Amino acid sequence: MTFKRHRNNPKALGPLAGPETALARSKRAEEAVLGLARIIGRQIAREQFDRHIALERKVRRKRSTGEEV
Repeated sequence: MTFKRHRNNPKALGPLAGPETALARSKRAEEAVLGLARIIGRQIAREQFDRHIALERKVRRKRSTGEEV
């Protein structure tokens, strides 16, 4: 779905809450940074886990074929 912006319709962008304070902006920025950090951390953990599983499979294959580890 594509969202269209209507330049002449201020309601299309949602209600205005008034000027945002520096504290509120700081809090929103902090929440965004923490959210991104969580996403990045999960991705790193997923990649490490995948590498670990691949190494275990490689070791099992070598053991089952009688090769030295």
